[in-house]
Amino acid sequence: MIDIHFGDNLEILKGFPDASFDLIYIDPPFNTGKVQARTQIQTVRDDEHGDRTGFQGRRYRTVKVGTKGYADTFSDYPAFLEPRLEEARRLLKPNGSFFFHIDYREVHYCKVLLDGIFGRESFLNEIIWAYDYGARATRRWSPKHDNILWYAKDPENYTYRFDDIDRIPYMAPGLVGPEKAARGKTPTDTWWNTIVSPNGREKTGYPTQKPLAIINRIMRVHSNPGDRVLDFFAGSGTIGESAERLGRSAVLVDNNPEAIGVMARRLGFAQPRFHGIDAPPMAPAGDDGDLFTAKPPTPEPS
Repeated sequence: MIDIHFGDNLEILKGFPDASFDLIYIDPPFNTGKVQARTQIQTVRDDEHGDRTGFQGRRYRTVKVGTKGYADTFSDYPAFLEPRLEEARRLLKPNGSFFFHIDYREVHYCKVLLDGIFGRESFLNEIIWAYDYGARATRRWSPKHDNILWYAKDPENYTYRFDDIDRIPYMAPGLVGPEKAARGKTPTDTWWNTIVSPNGREKTGYPTQKPLAIINRIMRVHSNPGDRVLDFFAGSGTIGESAERLGRSAVLVDNNPEAIGVMARRLGFAQPRFHGIDAPPMAPAGDDGDLFTAKPPTPEPS
């Protein structure tokens, strides 16, 4: 079951009882000081006036169909986050985990803030999500990673399903033998994964959408089938799709009407319940230029 709440996440969080969730993941605004936006495009076959070349040399014309975005600026970022992080700790079950997704601009300040709320002993990992996509800087090393901080409410008692970790190939398989090479190895705290492709089927058009592969790894390893998960900066609803795929329930919160619309289209197959807003129309995605097509996911083994 997926519940989608529209409104101020702090007020909504205060309405949930203590110890309500097994896993909480949030991807808050990164406080970049910029407008986060993504332009949506379609390509139309046009041999005469096309501006890009496709398969077998065919020409296509780019058509801009819209832009989605929001202002990512807070005058006092820690003050904005602190009461929400305190609520997150209150809402975690005794063996629950909290994942905080941020980037290099604010991660150091957020780490100190989280240490004060959860306790330094509850900090278990900083995960680096590294990707290799987009333009390169010419006056500094190009920043191509995000930071994900993992805190366990009780550092001696938390969910970690080691056998459910997806395996990755050995870089030198000839050195480990055929059996190990076929099995692969578990990832470290550095996760290499591309961003959501601007032209891929996973794309929803939401400017800060995170890859399902990253969220699935967290969901599989740090929660059990049937568990209840929370994302109170839900954005495009990736946590909701992952939960539905992997047999968990999810509560999603966002105050952006565009995000609610994206989630409605993306998660329509799961018939989510809406709170604080009438259920938006769940028309098939694609009518506004998005390439993502909402459909029931293929169940995965637990």
